[in-house]
Amino acid sequence: MVGGLGGIGTLVLVVLALIFGVDPSTLFQGGDGEPYPADESPVDAPVASSPAEDQLKDFVSVVVADTEDTWGSIFERGGGRYSPPRLVLFRDAVRSECGYAESAVGPFYCGADRKVYLDLSFMDELRRRFRAPGDFAEAYVIAHEVGHHVQNLLGLSQQVQDAQARMSRDEANAVSVRYELQADCLAGVWANRAGQRRILESGDVEEALGAASAIGDDRIQRETRGYAVPDSFTHGTSAQRVHWFRTGLTEGTVEACDTFRSGR
Repeated sequence: MVGGLGGIGTLVLVVLALIFGVDPSTLFQGGDGEPYPADESPVDAPVASSPAEDQLKDFVSVVVADTEDTWGSIFERGGGRYSPPRLVLFRDAVRSECGYAESAVGPFYCGADRKVYLDLSFMDELRRRFRAPGDFAEAYVIAHEVGHHVQNLLGLSQQVQDAQARMSRDEANAVSVRYELQADCLAGVWANRAGQRRILESGDVEEALGAASAIGDDRIQRETRGYAVPDSFTHGTSAQRVHWFRTGLTEGTVEACDTFRSGR
């Protein structure tokens, strides 16, 4: 077990237990929104102007809609209702309820407005700089950010923030990494359900695993500075990101995603 994570792990176990019927009414307080109408896209794309960007918008819409099917089913099973996020496409910079963000931030989720912000230039980098091409590599990135939305709806985001306020800087950073790895696992849960719906094609899983490995903190740091500094990791190593996405993919359950009590 990673030092300082015991309390968080206990909280997460409690929440995950609630998902399957102990007291779901206290779990899904954030899930009171309505699904999008069939004729309304869940994606805001004010930057879309080129055919390639229009194509990406369409693809993102399909992925977001499919994550809605997955999480809608899981929340319904727990007695709640899933309120899907909106997804905003941008280039260069964007302003959200969480503040102003430049493209260097990459894709991110803002819990304050419940929107996923996807930087189009990051998708370019995913193919070129990180050498992780393929539609499903992009789908993994989207599903990871949707995973943060799920964490927010489940109340895990606030639990993590409250716990971090009582921790040292190193402990708080370790918890942040575990939080990100859980989003990877939740992305894997979606991929598992997508596979059950037979929408995965040959090579899709390999594309997602390749992306998870390509954007591990250790790999990025070694490529940019020549060495890795574990204390500064924000999302986990390549091996950790692959492990947790694969765990969600293999197990297909939220229960399997208790990254806070795992040493991996």
